[in-house]
Amino acid sequence: MSGIANTPEPPYYAVIFASKRTEGDRGYGRMADKMVELASQQKGFLGVESARDEQLGITVSYWDTLESIKEWKENAAHKVAQGKGRREWYKNFSLRVCRVERHSFFEM
Repeated sequence: MSGIANTPEPPYYAVIFASKRTEGDRGYGRMADKMVELASQQKGFLGVESARDEQLGITVSYWDTLESIKEWKENAAHKVAQGKGRREWYKNFSLRVCRVERHSFFEM
């Protein structure tokens, strides 16, 4: 996962996940990669962008409908990762779901 997601013309939806991690990896990196791979196979997935430094991580996934987001939230493997995140990996996090009405892209 790298770069800027190639999304279609709006409208579509963005799920913004911002988090502060606990110390140590404890399988987090492997699980994060697995979740991106699994999400990319889900109906309605449009793309993902992610960035992390020592303090804050932000991942934005893009979806075609609110129903697609709900189905991803209920995915069994994703539910396992959510539980581990609450118990082991995150000091805190926020989740926001937004409708994208407009986008633009610049490239040199």
